[in-house]
Amino acid sequence: MVQKLIIFTTVLLIPVRLSGSELDIFCMAEAIYYEARNQSSMGQMAVAIVIRNRMKDPRWPAKACEVVREGHYWNGNPIRDQCQFSYWCDGKPERPAEKKAWERALNIADLIFNNNIEIENLKRPTHYHTTDVHPSWADNLEPCGQIGDHKFYTVY
Repeated sequence: MVQKLIIFTTVLLIPVRLSGSELDIFCMAEAIYYEARNQSSMGQMAVAIVIRNRMKDPRWPAKACEVVREGHYWNGNPIRDQCQFSYWCDGKPERPAEKKAWERALNIADLIFNNNIEIENLKRPTHYHTTDVHPSWADNLEPCGQIGDHKFYTVY
C-alpha cells in the first residue's frame, strides 16, 4: 500500500472589524480597483464620486458597500451581469493582486469619502459606463462628461 504524504500549511486569519467609514472606504476602493484601475487618477476619482453621489441620494443606499453590491440576487448570490457595478457580479473573486493599484484605490477612496471634492465640468455624476458599451439606461440620463474610457451621466 502506497501512502500519500499531505502537507498542510496554515494561515492565521485574524478577523478585523472595520468602522462604518472604514468599510465604506474599503468598498469604494474595491469598486475603483476593479472598475477603473487602468484609468488616470482623475478617472478613478470620478468613479468614487459616482459612488459618493449615490450614497448621498435617497434613491440609493447610504453605504458604499450597499451601493456597489446592488443588483439582482438568486439564493444570496449576485446574478451574473445583473449588478449596478459590473465587477461585483462578473463571477470572479474580489482579491486585489496589484498592490500599488490597490493602495492607490484606497487612497483615492479615502480622499473622496472624507472630502467634498468635485471634478470641474462633471456635474453630479450618478452613472457611468465604458466607451465599449452603450447600455439602454444611458439614453434616459443626461451625459455629464467623459474621462478616459468612461462616460458619465447624471439623473435629470
